[in-house]
Amino acid sequence: MTKPSAFHPLVSWLLFPVYAWQGIAVRLKTERMLPPPAFPVGEIAGKEPAIRLLVLGDSSAAGVGVSDVWQSLCVRLAVHLQGRTGRKIIWRAAGFNSATSGQLRDHVVPNIERGMWTHIVLTTGTNDTKNFHSVARFKGEFGGLLYALKAKWPETSVVWSPVIDFRDVPAMPPLLGRILEGRAGAINAMGERLCRERSAIPAPRLPVEGPEGFSSDGFHASAHGYDAWAKHLVPYVLNLTVREATGREGEENS
Repeated sequence: MTKPSAFHPLVSWLLFPVYAWQGIAVRLKTERMLPPPAFPVGEIAGKEPAIRLLVLGDSSAAGVGVSDVWQSLCVRLAVHLQGRTGRKIIWRAAGFNSATSGQLRDHVVPNIERGMWTHIVLTTGTNDTKNFHSVARFKGEFGGLLYALKAKWPETSVVWSPVIDFRDVPAMPPLLGRILEGRAGAINAMGERLCRERSAIPAPRLPVEGPEGFSSDGFHASAHGYDAWAKHLVPYVLNLTVREATGREGEENS
């Protein structure tokens, strides 16, 4: 079934009272979930040189939605990277509930151990969108986050995973989903532009295939969702060509 068109970001401001009303209702009835209790650092055996993976971002980077850290985005991505390359993977998740791009820039990046990360994956933009941050504000905060990462780890490959379509999120009422999707489209367009200007890789938007990809709160990913997300990101983390990526997917599906 064809989804209704999203509202233009400017129209969404006119609908702000509807957003506030429906948003409060969703928040009140949505289950508050916590990240897995395990320490968010680990490694998977393999050949040297190791891939040193840092997944930085909001509650998705923290693994909210699953109870076992091995079902989280960071570790599933580490597992698939190891399977793809055979290399040792050292992984670190730095995710925080409700974090925005500005908070990651100002409070998280300065306090992460320097390390020598070879790959950084960013999951940010969702909270900027649902908090009704303007595109100009996102430009300053997300753009500053990219600068901070490249200044601290100049040789690291940085990949950004854009905001998914809010109309596909089960917890979202249809009207609220359309309002937020209009804003997410503008946020994603700016994020992609900034990535290309500042030596980062914008991954394509994660396609949502069905409600099984979401946890019991209807908002965060489930174990199935995180695994699909990780598989989606692998070619961009490894900076593969389209031919390399599609060829390998064909082998795996044969």
